[in-house]
Amino acid sequence: SIFRTATKTGICLLQDGNQEPFKVRLHLAKDILIIQEQDVICVSGEPFYSGGGAEHNIPVVISKISKEQRAELSGLLFIGDAILQINGINVRKCRHEEVVQVLRNAGEEVTLTVSFLKRAPAFLKLPLNEDCACAPSDQSSGTSSPLCDSGLHLNYHPNNTDTLSCSSWPTSPGLRWEKRWCDLRLIPLLHSRLSQYVPGTDLTRQNAFQVIAVDGVCSGIIQCLSAEESVDWLQAIATNISNLTKHNIKKINRNFPVNQQIVYMGWCEAREQDPLQDRVYSPTFLALRGSCLYKFPAPPVTTWDWTRAEKTFSVYEIMCKVLKDSDLLDRRKHCFTVQSESGEDLYFSVELECDLAQWERAFQTATFLEVERIQCKTYACVLESHLMGLTIDFSTGFICFDAATKAVLWRYKFSQLKGSSDDGKSKIKFLFQNPDTKQIEAKELEFSNLFAVLHCIHSFFAAKVACLDPLFLGNQATASAAASSATTSKAKYTT
Repeated sequence: SIFRTATKTGICLLQDGNQEPFKVRLHLAKDILIIQEQDVICVSGEPFYSGGGAEHNIPVVISKISKEQRAELSGLLFIGDAILQINGINVRKCRHEEVVQVLRNAGEEVTLTVSFLKRAPAFLKLPLNEDCACAPSDQSSGTSSPLCDSGLHLNYHPNNTDTLSCSSWPTSPGLRWEKRWCDLRLIPLLHSRLSQYVPGTDLTRQNAFQVIAVDGVCSGIIQCLSAEESVDWLQAIATNISNLTKHNIKKINRNFPVNQQIVYMGWCEAREQDPLQDRVYSPTFLALRGSCLYKFPAPPVTTWDWTRAEKTFSVYEIMCKVLKDSDLLDRRKHCFTVQSESGEDLYFSVELECDLAQWERAFQTATFLEVERIQCKTYACVLESHLMGLTIDFSTGFICFDAATKAVLWRYKFSQLKGSSDDGKSKIKFLFQNPDTKQIEAKELEFSNLFAVLHCIHSFFAAKVACLDPLFLGNQATASAAASSATTSKAKYTT
């Protein structure tokens, strides 16, 4: 289905590390999530501006760098840098006015030694609370900010709360300060992943989630005011990630031949086989391309990356099952399992119902395309100590032949298979109906790769149904029911 790109702006709280949650503005665009915080910035004056000084018991700190000036173009200065030396002169303990004077007398070439202050001084921030009025240090409480403690006082203009005057810069009367939303973090959405869960667990955060960029940059925990608002944000972000992925797949597919086209790419969380207490789930990137399901630790970017998957599975020799609530192993919803060619069960969780539906459709499409492409598959088997071959042929059905002489022992159409059973190890008993006598004829064969054969039969049946039903790819339930009715098995997923 085609999604429209979601754009959305709203106020949330952000919990970043151990600090207290603070108010932020989220802006969702087509390909990026922008997290903004309120800040006070200088909107006029010299190429870069500073605050602080010995009179405030802190070094002078750069608080604004003007656009297109040398200070910005060098790419070496940042807001929050403390000025320690100017042309070799130590100004670490100078007053603000003295530092400004040294700068003005520094000439054309200025060499600065700076150090970034991990905790930005509060004169770079404006309290988020509109009612807050900073008080000089003699009135300040134990919880006041360094701004208040330093005695530096930001005065609100009564007629315009967005403009501030600062009495601490008498040498710079031309400065104008405004309260604005400034970018705090930018999360590119292509291959980003969402998570409502405490990392590695099945514990959901209440009305909160994280967005983690492909390079590992994390939004922090975004807390919404209500469950509805949280769902709205999740759906909107997921929509844009999905759209970007589809667009990216189209671009990549131009470089791949028809039989190696990507049908799906996306993040999920894999449940560990032997979970440790602190980490039951780990982020995993799944891709369906050509004949294979790929399992990666991170999205493949280069052609070389495709050769380095953690695991690959032949798409028509595995079985996917979307789990009902009664089949879930823990508190995570929206889960599915993949049973491999060897019978190993892999358990995956996705964030939203739409993610689950998208995966299911993609898996059916990939299986159908591959069955249609290969048309037939032959497996070695044993019948009464004789080496045989069983061919599953898309157009003619089942053919059993002697491996040495190629003589055909029996053949049946798909429609003649009325059921099957297996011992979960190696033997399959097929029940075919003779078209003339209407009698059921049992045929037992032994395979070294039982699950691959069972899954392949299921895939061919599902593809048969898809050909009969044009709406199949949007309605997988029909195919599963048809394929399952033909096979009753001790192996999972074919009952």
